[in-house]
Amino acid sequence: MEFYKKTIHGHDIQVVDYPGEKGPIIMIHGLTGSHKYMHFYAEKLKGEYRILSVDLRGRGNSAKISSESTIFQHAEDILELIRTLKLDHPILLGHSMGAFISSIVASKLNNVKAVILLDGAAKMSEHQRAIVQPALGRLSKKYSAKESYLKEIQQIYSMLGVTWNETLEEIAEYEVERVSDHWENKSSASGILADFESFQNYVPKEVCSKISCPVLLVYAKGEIGSLPPLFYQKDYEDTQAYTKNIQMEISDCNHYTMVFENREDINGYIEGFLKKIDS
Repeated sequence: MEFYKKTIHGHDIQVVDYPGEKGPIIMIHGLTGSHKYMHFYAEKLKGEYRILSVDLRGRGNSAKISSESTIFQHAEDILELIRTLKLDHPILLGHSMGAFISSIVASKLNNVKAVILLDGAAKMSEHQRAIVQPALGRLSKKYSAKESYLKEIQQIYSMLGVTWNETLEEIAEYEVERVSDHWENKSSASGILADFESFQNYVPKEVCSKISCPVLLVYAKGEIGSLPPLFYQKDYEDTQAYTKNIQMEISDCNHYTMVFENREDINGYIEGFLKKIDS
């Protein structure tokens, strides 16, 4: 496993590169995530496939973002990263915001081999805002100690139906840093909110109709703690209707346990899909 940064559009992008015989698979995390959110999928597929897991701009150890950031700008970063690394026929695997970005990239690049969408690239509504925005409060807070941040995020995840574990602790530690006399999340609250607002400009018909490669969509139907699923199945009707070659699978996990747990059902869907496109 190799850690390096590539300068893309004048900004550093952190890449974690796992060696493998086949590939490459580019893994793209969700709204407030980092490459570490894709841990279980990277661990499952590395070795067989070359895995490149990124910190999108404004997350982890990548460059900062402005308050005008959008998912479409992130897609341009991934397109340029593919060109810079000379990646041939990449597979894109994205969760949540990463799924939106993956579909946009595939709509603009005709040599993408396949796309795996983990609960994203759906039609948006006010329903998602009510679930997502309360969890963004931690991004603008200052904490007296790293442990204070870890305690709060553990409480947040508990409310989202996620069981705290060692991997989650590593994820949380990676996304926080010491600034002067306090600790804070590495991300800009205004930049993250701008990215989230840009979801509203995603039109499945416009994007998905331009994707020519095979697509696997995995829908997380589970409730998020006491809240409903982030997306309803009907939110994917346009994505399914306008994607030429799409396979949809349904998991009983929720939007967050989809990446914070080692999901054997989803691993199976992905392995079956990859075997089919490899053959």
